[in-house]
Amino acid sequence: MLSWALGFFIVAIIAAIFGFGGIATGAANIAQFLFWLFVILFIVSLVVGLVKRPRV
Repeated sequence: MLSWALGFFIVAIIAAIFGFGGIATGAANIAQFLFWLFVILFIVSLVVGLVKRPRV
């Protein structure tokens, strides 16, 4: 999912260079959403992993 965010970020940069403002804005918004979704899912999986860890 982080690779998707990076891909949309690259598309946004390329679209901005060529002057496609609407496409660049849309791709940047998608990249930002996917990045934050990735961060949230990472934190949730980290917490679940720590909670389900067998105690010694």
